Amino acid sequence: MNITIERAALLRSLGHVQSIVERRGTIPVLSNVLLKAKGSELSLAATDRDMEIVEDVPAVVTRPGATTAPAHTLYEIVRKLPDGAQIELDCNNGSSTLTLRSGRSQFKLGCLSPDEFPQLSGAGFPHKFDLPAAALRALIDQTRFAISTEETRYYLNGIYIHAGRGSIGGGPEVGVLRAVATDGHRLARIEVALPEGAVAMPAVIIPRKAVAEVRKLIDEAAANIEVSLSETKIRVAFDSIAVTSKLIDGTFPDYERVIPVGNELVMEAQPKPFAAAVDRVATISNEKSRGVKLVLHRDTLTLSVTSPDAASATEEIEVKYSGPPLEIGFNSRYLLDILQQIEGDVVRVNLAETGAPAIIRDIAGSGALFVLMPMRV
Repeated sequence: MNITIERAALLRSLGHVQSIVERRGTIPVLSNVLLKAKGSELSLAATDRDMEIVEDVPAVVTRPGATTAPAHTLYEIVRKLPDGAQIELDCNNGSSTLTLRSGRSQFKLGCLSPDEFPQLSGAGFPHKFDLPAAALRALIDQTRFAISTEETRYYLNGIYIHAGRGSIGGGPEVGVLRAVATDGHRLARIEVALPEGAVAMPAVIIPRKAVAEVRKLIDEAAANIEVSLSETKIRVAFDSIAVTSKLIDGTFPDYERVIPVGNELVMEAQPKPFAAAVDRVATISNEKSRGVKLVLHRDTLTLSVTSPDAASATEEIEVKYSGPPLEIGFNSRYLLDILQQIEGDVVRVNLAETGAPAIIRDIAGSGALFVLMPMRV
């Protein structure tokens, strides 16, 4: 293999693929990036056996071939080369050394055979549909904060995505693509219009790591992203990048059962002042409690926090509320996480009683719904 490639193109691609490489892996080849030169492109691939990223970049291919090289070391070398540099990568077929030349710099890196590199992607995706980049961004951003980190309930360690029926923005019932995440303390659900071709898709749980890697790449995506699904894998592809991941093999709980239906007490507030007030009073809370008490009277919300060392804080803000007086406590961090997802000018909180979960919505019609469990304060 012998190629010449621009530093910027190689650095950008290495930045994408090396992020999933484990730094302390027990299998040596998984610390490497697979390099394949063919035609007028260099293909780079990295995998941790559960997920794979493949990207093609333009290159001048003098001699086609393939090899693997240490991903993080190669990335650091390319990162430290000057802007505008041309990079030559040279490796004789079957050689255990990759030579990198750029200007007066030369590096030799140990290689492993490309035959040892595990392949995750390939055929076998019966369900395919295109999803606008903005829709996929919303599905991830408004749910991933609620993904559980408790490994014993592994089926909650991702975002659950399925097709269904719903009403987006208060309109008529239509087909929707729904994303849900929960850790048992809060639940986030968002709906977007169901893409053509997604009606018969299986309900799947996308692992946390795959969600994070896809989200990193979305901002660079073109208008549409191709999503391919099977019962065990998902592939997200756009431009010259494809991310393939195994799905979580588990059953997501019936989340509809935890969404309350009788919350008739309604409070409306401006989300930014509300979040700022929660953040201020929570300054004195400790890592264990993080509890904030909300006391509602007509058109007034009083937030208060009392810490174990006798410190206290209160703040009052104006809200729209005409129900009976109500006291309820929430985890301030969880409440802030939800308020930060509200994009409109008004957040609506539906309440029932002190011990009942609250429903929080963005009434701007984003299709997002959040459920927050109360706590004793």
